Amino acid sequence: MPLAETKPDKIQIAEPLYTIDIRGKKLTIGPEPWLVGILNVTPDSFSDGGKYFEPERAVERALQMVEKGARIIDIGGESSRPGSREVPEEEELARVMPVIKRLRPQTTALLSIDTRKSRVARTALEEGADLVNDISALRHDPDMTGTVAGAGVPVILMHMLGTPETMQLNPQYADLLAEIRAFFLERIRQAEEGGIASDRIIIDPGIGFGKNLEHNLTLLNRLDHFLDLGKPILVGPSRKSFIGLILEEPVERRLEGTLAAAVLSWLRGAAIIRVHDVLETKRALLVAQSIVKEKRVVD
Repeated sequence: MPLAETKPDKIQIAEPLYTIDIRGKKLTIGPEPWLVGILNVTPDSFSDGGKYFEPERAVERALQMVEKGARIIDIGGESSRPGSREVPEEEELARVMPVIKRLRPQTTALLSIDTRKSRVARTALEEGADLVNDISALRHDPDMTGTVAGAGVPVILMHMLGTPETMQLNPQYADLLAEIRAFFLERIRQAEEGGIASDRIIIDPGIGFGKNLEHNLTLLNRLDHFLDLGKPILVGPSRKSFIGLILEEPVERRLEGTLAAAVLSWLRGAAIIRVHDVLETKRALLVAQSIVKEKRVVD
């Protein structure tokens, strides 16, 4: 009996190009996604807390990620894991600045400072950091908008429901996509009115930040809902709890789930993907891109 002929479902692939301005230098993102290597200079981050707390080890790790394909190294001195509390400003500076000072002369990769505090951002930018990753989307510190605008660098605006300390306490939405879209529209408007140029804004839907399993899956599957905002979309699915819930695996055994989420995120329109495992993600995306390219040639 012959096999029934089947046709693959049509996959909607979004590959927009974006130009971002970093102190007057124009860079193009796309069609291949940029990879951000996560560098947590903390004792308590959910995945790798303590592993790169010493500056020498942190710099070594950063250079390894650049060699493996990271375009951006995102340096953070304050954990944003669920339930975490704010780190004093002086402590955060003491964690990140030795790393930035040592790393900047050794690489041309972009350096991002992952902080909610304007003084930390300003100090990092003065030492050569290229952009600011603010999980509060400029809401935590009233001086952050002016700091970013004055430096002429991009900012990543992330959606988060509540704060890291409270965000996972039964998060609820009446309309997930509509509410996050409205949030981005408001934060983009505030940023631009505060002097941040339109081509210096990146948006991040905040996977795992005030979202349950269903929320995260919906967001990853509907990233295209935010494409018409005209901003590069960054997604950070790496080793997140939603993967652990699906696979029933601890954080150190979530690589396969991370790769699946990264590939789907790219197919749905993510221009930037933030991960711990840079080389593995790069390889998974390369295979996915090759398959998509072949499909287009055949079609």
